[in-house]
Amino acid sequence: MQPLSVSHFTVTSALGRGLDATLAALRAGRSPLRRCDFETVDLPTHIGAVEGLDAHPLGGGLAAYDCRNNRLAQLALDQDGFRDAVAEAAVRYGAHRIGVFAGTSTAAIFETEQAFRHLDPATGALPADFPYRQTHNTFSIADFVQHALGLEGPAVSISAACASTAMTFAAAARMIASGLCDAAVVGGVDSLCLTTLYGFHALQLTAEGPCRPYDQERAGISIGEAGGFALLERGREGSGISLLGYGESSDAYHMSSPHPEGLGARRAMEKALAAAGMQPADIDYVNLHGTATRVGDAAEDKAVFGLFGGTTPCNSTKGFTGHTLGASGIVEAVISALAIRHGHIPASPTTRDVDSGITCRYVTAGEDRPLKRVMSNSFGFGGSNCSLILGAA
Repeated sequence: MQPLSVSHFTVTSALGRGLDATLAALRAGRSPLRRCDFETVDLPTHIGAVEGLDAHPLGGGLAAYDCRNNRLAQLALDQDGFRDAVAEAAVRYGAHRIGVFAGTSTAAIFETEQAFRHLDPATGALPADFPYRQTHNTFSIADFVQHALGLEGPAVSISAACASTAMTFAAAARMIASGLCDAAVVGGVDSLCLTTLYGFHALQLTAEGPCRPYDQERAGISIGEAGGFALLERGREGSGISLLGYGESSDAYHMSSPHPEGLGARRAMEKALAAAGMQPADIDYVNLHGTATRVGDAAEDKAVFGLFGGTTPCNSTKGFTGHTLGASGIVEAVISALAIRHGHIPASPTTRDVDSGITCRYVTAGEDRPLKRVMSNSFGFGGSNCSLILGAA
């Protein structure tokens, strides 16, 4: 593929708002995961929450979109001069030539959960003022971002479990290559809700303490929330980071478990390398999906070792953010971009003892070293897999 400039990017998560807060937390090796105190949830688990969302309701012409998911999207859009960068791009190309590709796994399901507490006792109907189309509807996130940024190009929502926001890069790259738009806003949001917290707990996939990716004693995920966005353009240097390749696969092995040999994951990584015209040895660091489940980490390890051997440093950053589900792709793409820009492999702060059965070169301590090319993995339920390769422009 022809490389695309990642001319601007931003992220907001439990690590903080914007790039400076995120980088500072990564360098400090500080994990903000805490005991779950979300809404009415009573579960023995930890979460990665974004502070202050309740203090940022949407108003004006966007009030109809008000929900936790879109509030988090707005908070992310407001960081790092991202709105200004998009506005400048709209001047260059025209608002109708910039697409929006936004990912989410559950959208604003929290609003529906609250609405179900107020069903009509006689008919069972949802409240008449429940704005499903602007909130829980999967398209809401793309619709909201397009309106919030004043864009008029193609708008697409992608919901492919935990690969959702990684796949927005691929969808946008194809759309730009086809000539249907000149630039694209990619990324998305997932926010905390009752369904994911209780659902993953019911699947016995949540850990009581902070998640410990690739650890000998790993016991499951810590659910987090995050929002992030990037601006893709053709032929501009911008941030000095480029999208060099992407690879997608769907192994459809099981509804909630990956192929035990990581075949779908390996296929996605191989496709990303092929698209970038690279060999495994060209990658300086792999940001693993690494959710801290027993089966998931083991399967990804087999795929990574089978492709990279035991020499390429890799680890998971979910000990910093929690598993932000559909937002994990954009979160880890931004972390990968920061790693390249600042020459820093982040730590794996909650991993104490790497599983003796792990064969890839899993690093737990942060390290300063030059990085030219980084692969970021995002794998989801149902076998949705996406790998991105980012590099110095």
